[in-house]
Amino acid sequence: MRTVKTFRLLLLALLILAIPAASRAQIAVGISVHIGPPALPVYVQPVCPAPGYIWTPGYWGYGDDGYYWVPGTWVIAPVGMLWTPGYWGWGGGVYVWHGGYWGPHVGFYGGINYGFGYGGVGFVGGEWRGGVFNYNRSVTNVNVTVIHNTYNQTVINNNTTINRTSFNGGTGGVTARPTAEEQVAEREHHVQATKEQTEHEHAASTNRAQLASVNHGRPAVAASAKPGVFNGKGVVAAKVSNSNRPATANASSANRATGSSTTSANNNRSDRPPNAMNKSATNTKMNTTTPNNAKVAKTTQNSSHANTPNSNGSHANRAPAPQHQSAPHPNKPEHNKP
Repeated sequence: MRTVKTFRLLLLALLILAIPAASRAQIAVGISVHIGPPALPVYVQPVCPAPGYIWTPGYWGYGDDGYYWVPGTWVIAPVGMLWTPGYWGWGGGVYVWHGGYWGPHVGFYGGINYGFGYGGVGFVGGEWRGGVFNYNRSVTNVNVTVIHNTYNQTVINNNTTINRTSFNGGTGGVTARPTAEEQVAEREHHVQATKEQTEHEHAASTNRAQLASVNHGRPAVAASAKPGVFNGKGVVAAKVSNSNRPATANASSANRATGSSTTSANNNRSDRPPNAMNKSATNTKMNTTTPNNAKVAKTTQNSSHANTPNSNGSHANRAPAPQHQSAPHPNKPEHNKP
C-alpha cells in the first residue's frame, strides 16, 4: 500500500513538472497569453448614476476568441474601500493578468493611465469622508443636482503626451514599478470584485461585438453607467483616436511627479471634463484634502476665471473629454498553451 501511494505521489510530481512555467503562472495568478492587449479605447465617462458609486475603468479581458473589452462602469463600492484596477504585465515570456481588488488604499496597477482619476498611480477621482464618498469634479462626471457631496481639486500632470498603452513591461509597455506606498497597499486587507463586477465581465466575454477582432479596438460599448448594461441610456461607444497626439509607452511615469505645470500641459489632458482642462494651475480649489495615494497641485483662489465651476453646477453635466490612444495591435492573440 505504501509503495502504491509513493508511486502516485511521484507521478503527480512528474505531471506538475511537465506543465510549462507559463501555465503554472496562469493557475496561480490568472490568464496568460503570448501577445499583448490592444491600446485602450477612446471614450467619455457616463454620468455617475447616484451617490455611493465609484468609477471602475474599462480593460481588455481574454477568452477563447481573443481579447474582449470590458466596459468601464460605475459600481456601488464597499464603504471605505477604493478600487485598484487590474492590469496586464509582461513576465516569463507571457502577458499575465493581475486582477483588481477593493482596499483602503489604491495599490499598484501597472502604471496604466486608465483616465478619469486613474492616471497611472493612485486615484484622484474622489475620497471617503465619514463613510460618504465625495467626488472630485475636475476628473469625474457627476451631476451636482443629484450628487451634492462633491469638491473640485486641480490635478497636475507634467506629461504633455497622451499614453494609452494597456500593459506593463515587455516591448512598448509601461515601465512603472510599485512605489513604497503601493507596496504597503498591496499587503493590506483586500476585498475581491463584487458580484455585479463579475457578472459585468462575464456579459462582456459573451458579447462578440466586444471582441477586439470584431471591433478593431473601438467597441460599441466602451463604458456604461451601471454594471451589466450594454444598451440604452448611459451606454457610451468608443471614438476615433486623435492621431495628432503622440503616444509613448513610458509616459505614465510623469503622473507620479508634483509641482508646477503649464497651461498647455493641462489642456492636453484627456481624462477630465472640458472645463477642468481649460484651467491653469491657479484655478479655484474648493477643498484641500488630498485623496489617498494622489499627487495633486496646490492652487490659489481666482474667482474671476471664466472656466471655474461654481456652486450652481453649470458645468456639472459636461462629460469628461474622450480618452486618446494609439492603434490596437493588429495580430489576434493566442492562448498560452502548455
